[in-house]
Amino acid sequence: MTDEDFLRAAIAEARSAEQAGEVPVGAVIVRDGQILATGSNRVIRDSDPTAHAEIVALRAAGLALGNYRIEGCDLYCTLEPCAMCAGAILHARIRRLIYAAPDPKAGACGSVLEVMNHPKLNHRVEVTSGLLAEECGQILTAFFRAKRS
Repeated sequence: MTDEDFLRAAIAEARSAEQAGEVPVGAVIVRDGQILATGSNRVIRDSDPTAHAEIVALRAAGLALGNYRIEGCDLYCTLEPCAMCAGAILHARIRRLIYAAPDPKAGACGSVLEVMNHPKLNHRVEVTSGLLAEECGQILTAFFRAKRS
């Protein structure tokens, strides 16, 4: 499978979140070419401000591996991670982060903040952005437009 295929799996997670009334953000964690864990936003369903898609996926991957270090894994997200998620990604030792749409309000991979790969931190993540950005951005725009209507 390709990066696009894995990002499409993250989009499916985002759609699942949307169906549940959550902001449509999804994430998948891949190890050795196989999906290890998935996550979708669950902040409303779980009454948990930390239940972002990336955190949900990281928790599931940690349980699957029996370790809080998720080394050798790639994380695919439909939206640029926030500061909380970027910090968790670094602490988990994710190898690669591939995200679609930038987040001009809370993105911590360069849009608003530069938490990911900050020079004072001791772990580096290979970051790729923009793949399927327009599609993922449209999903979010349509969701918020519908909410305001």
